[in-house]
Amino acid sequence: MPEKSRLIASRPYDVLNRQEAKEEAADNPLSYLRVVKPEIDLPDDMDEHAPEVYEKGKENFEKMFAEGTFVQDDQEYLYIYAQTMNGRRQYGLVACAAVQDYMDNVIKKHELTRPDKEEDRMNHVRVSNLNYEPVFFSYPAVKEIDTIVAEAVKQAPEYDFTTEDEIGHHFWVLRDRAKIDRVVELFAKLPSTYVADGHHRTAAAALVGNERKKNNPNHTGNEEYNYFLAVHFPDNQLAIIDYNRVVKDLNGLSVAQLIGKLKGGFDIQEKGTEICKPTGLHNFSMYVEGKWYSLTAKKGTYNDEDPIATLDVTILTEQILSPILGIKDLRRDKRIEFVGGIRGLGELVKRVDSGEMKAAFALHPVSMKQLIDIADSGNIMPPKTTWFEPKLRSGLVVHSLLD
Repeated sequence: MPEKSRLIASRPYDVLNRQEAKEEAADNPLSYLRVVKPEIDLPDDMDEHAPEVYEKGKENFEKMFAEGTFVQDDQEYLYIYAQTMNGRRQYGLVACAAVQDYMDNVIKKHELTRPDKEEDRMNHVRVSNLNYEPVFFSYPAVKEIDTIVAEAVKQAPEYDFTTEDEIGHHFWVLRDRAKIDRVVELFAKLPSTYVADGHHRTAAAALVGNERKKNNPNHTGNEEYNYFLAVHFPDNQLAIIDYNRVVKDLNGLSVAQLIGKLKGGFDIQEKGTEICKPTGLHNFSMYVEGKWYSLTAKKGTYNDEDPIATLDVTILTEQILSPILGIKDLRRDKRIEFVGGIRGLGELVKRVDSGEMKAAFALHPVSMKQLIDIADSGNIMPPKTTWFEPKLRSGLVVHSLLD
């Protein structure tokens, strides 16, 4: 239903809480949030992980399918999904990734996953027999693939709409069999692809596929459960934005005492009341008591030869958060919160000036090269390191696990 694509497409399940999703879908019976967050159609006091939730998601999708909102393609195609944000456009190939590639670490990860979140998404897949949402992958850019995509998008898109956040979404179907085969051949030559965003959905999809393989005595390797849905973007088209930190207290220190301690590892400049953005790697901006400070890590306080130690999130943790502010467990400590750069540095000012937080630290974003280096080395990034924008819209394409 191309003419309804804007109404159907929704933000991913994990960027909205229950109430936000309920409000966003309130006047829109076609919203795909009713599939990926089906708890919005159930009583508020129902556990979001109750069996009824997964069944409701399946019911909602099957109703949309029966009404013709979704249509099964008659052949296997590839798709091109482009997004436009602030004048920059990125082109992704929508294609199934192999479960075995995930199990063999051909698909590389850079984040840890939580078993409870994996299990939630696995239950959605188990009950529905669908990959409801694609995951966000990257791959080392290949010129010939770029050329094939550039030629394909000269045609009118199947879907073309702009969402309320002013991001353009454009979608084409690649039907040329020779070009499809060539793209598949070129991807087969890549040493690795990379999970950019959606580690829990990726793990869930792959684990369910592997689960079905183990439980099928007649497994051949050609079943649809051997694959899961992903959008693959060339690495040179992606941009990672900053992921900042706010803290609730200074661990008993005055601002003057904090700055005194910071001088051991940083060159410090007071910048006044105007928003101060980090100028590059190893430069941080700190906002406290109405003033901005520029902090530049001194040489010798970090190791640029180590892919983890050179990250600014590592430097901040090891030089400030842990030894000075006493925040040692970023995953569990309630004294720290994380603010995606999409909200702007003004959000940091707002949260500190309101008294909710005592200080904020703005970081320079990591690069795709850093992400790939870490994934290739088998390391894991610290929590809340990368923020990809724009996010994929869900509901434009779905993959069935049934043959």
